[in-house]
Amino acid sequence: MFIIVDERELVTSGYARHFGQEGISSAGFCSGQFIDWVDSAVETDMLAVEAFLIGECPEREELPKLIRKRSQAPVIAMNEAPSLEQTLGLFTAGVDDVVRKPIHVKEILARVYAIRRRAETRRDHAVVGPMQVFFDGRDPLVRGEPFNLPRRERRILEYFVMNRGRRLTKSQIFNAVYGLFDDVVEENVVESHVSKLRKKLRARLGYDPIDSQRFLGYMMVG
Repeated sequence: MFIIVDERELVTSGYARHFGQEGISSAGFCSGQFIDWVDSAVETDMLAVEAFLIGECPEREELPKLIRKRSQAPVIAMNEAPSLEQTLGLFTAGVDDVVRKPIHVKEILARVYAIRRRAETRRDHAVVGPMQVFFDGRDPLVRGEPFNLPRRERRILEYFVMNRGRRLTKSQIFNAVYGLFDDVVEENVVESHVSKLRKKLRARLGYDPIDSQRFLGYMMVG
């Protein structure tokens, strides 16, 4: 889940569309709405956010400080024009990166994953048993062979692996894959996607690496 903050609805909706084409859920805010949301969002919603993108808004240098009180997810600022003074101010405010628009969402994703790798000393993939799971949109490998998955199931698998050993609720998975504010898709669709994913994993691996506990959620165990 990516959060985009910009005063222009055309910008937030445009990035949301492009992220959607990459299988990434997102939500856009103007700065006032975002400040209200950050103050009131529940912990599970904050944990579902993978990165924050800050565009043009009056409180640009205040937003990273607010974000850091609630989340350690990467914060990237997007500048319309080159400005050393503005860039230095944003880094001082706590952003992780500053980019110049226009920028393709694939480059944004690459930068976010690079920031996370540096912060967590994690490579662009993880190995779980005979499975190699990538965090850059590539299909996983099982014993070196491609394991093709539909976009949503691949995102769920990536989320499980990123949170390996940690139990995830249906709401957390839904928010990470579909977005916090998607009121079109029912949350119960997560159960269907997870069920299909586990069936494919059992068939390919010979065992189910996902533990399920009623009322508690799911966990990648190995």
